[in-house]
Amino acid sequence: MALIAPSMLSADFLHLEKDIRTVNSCADIFHLDIMDGVLVPNISYGFPVVEAIASKAEKPMDAHLMIIRPEKYVERFAQTGVSMLSAHLEAMEDPVSVMGQIRSYGIKAGIAFNPDIPVEKVFPYLDSCDFVLVMSVFAGFGGQKFIEATFGRVQALKAEILRRGLDVKIEVDGGVSPANSAALAEAGADILVAGSAVFRSDDPAAAVSAMR
Repeated sequence: MALIAPSMLSADFLHLEKDIRTVNSCADIFHLDIMDGVLVPNISYGFPVVEAIASKAEKPMDAHLMIIRPEKYVERFAQTGVSMLSAHLEAMEDPVSVMGQIRSYGIKAGIAFNPDIPVEKVFPYLDSCDFVLVMSVFAGFGGQKFIEATFGRVQALKAEILRRGLDVKIEVDGGVSPANSAALAEAGADILVAGSAVFRSDDPAAAVSAMR
């Protein structure tokens, strides 16, 4: 069964503790979208918000860095207590080095990539990471429509992981909802990130349950 990781980018920032309690009670992972306005068009939130979430989080935190020069911030994110940290393939000059840097802090290291990057571009780095974050929308905006080609991309990635006998998880982020969660899990996804589908639902806990 895939793990459910609500994206805190879609949380109610006026009542953030309420949404933190929701994730603690019904989901598996806090997904933290970090945007710098350079690699992606938007700016999201930084360390004060991450540290506030960390102070109340009872589930692991997964920080998705949509930023240039992610290596500059690995140590600082490690200090916040994240369990997973991913950086974008297109933002790293040396992905192997960055993944090693992340792992040196005892954190699971991930490579994220956008829908316009061929999935095969990630294959050379599968030995160096613990998970791959497949974007099913373009990084930088919440609430986008799920790209159907993601199913095939996940299947291709899963086949390569199995062929090489690797223990690499597949995370999918963008437009994930109860309508496509079962098909994504069947394709090979291990972690499903959902923002709008959870926090803009009348009953977030029921939305998480439906995705399971």
